[in-house]
Amino acid sequence: MGGKIACYLDCVSPYSYFAFLHLQKNSAALLSHDVEVEFIPVFLGGINVGSGNKPPWTLPAKAKYSHYDFGRAKKYFDTPNIKTPSFFPILSLLPQRSMTYIKSHFPKTQYESAFGSLWVAMWQDQLDISKPNLLARILSLNFSAGQVKAILEGANKPEYKQKLLDNTQEALSKGAFGCPWFWVTNGEGKEEPFFGSDRFHFMWEFLGLPWKDVELLLKDKAKI
Repeated sequence: MGGKIACYLDCVSPYSYFAFLHLQKNSAALLSHDVEVEFIPVFLGGINVGSGNKPPWTLPAKAKYSHYDFGRAKKYFDTPNIKTPSFFPILSLLPQRSMTYIKSHFPKTQYESAFGSLWVAMWQDQLDISKPNLLARILSLNFSAGQVKAILEGANKPEYKQKLLDNTQEALSKGAFGCPWFWVTNGEGKEEPFFGSDRFHFMWEFLGLPWKDVELLLKDKAKI
């Protein structure tokens, strides 16, 4: 077995959060099969423009359906307290550049904890993390005051602006048209793309992992 899941995410996307949570929930099982998971920050706005895609809320039919789908996803991923902020969507460049900087300078566990805190802040606590002062407050949950200062300064340096742009272009070069986007390599070295937070069963199959399908149970006659 073995392999790698490269997961391209943006904090502006709640479905990125669902994917992030699901991969973390299954991290021990994936590790036991020698499957590496890497979370890569991208700018979803750039992916939409680069691919010609349009956000769901800009298309009436998609927007109407998203109301149902979002509710179902919240229940499935056990995130009942998240809701769309009144200020949505945000320009996610600053938080995503910050994650790019953090990924380059801090341990993986600290990076992933910080990334997760962005979704909680925006989608549960209703904080506009595109604002530097609010982003700093959330980063302080995982970093010292000096580290937060360095992160915010680093996020505005050309090197990390370019790195986020490169990550976004990399995702586009692999066919991305939204987030979460996955580029998966199996144990044989074969590669395939996957999209969304509801295709993990296809991903496990591609990786050759043992998994259980959804099973519809017969009605229990004893309870009739």
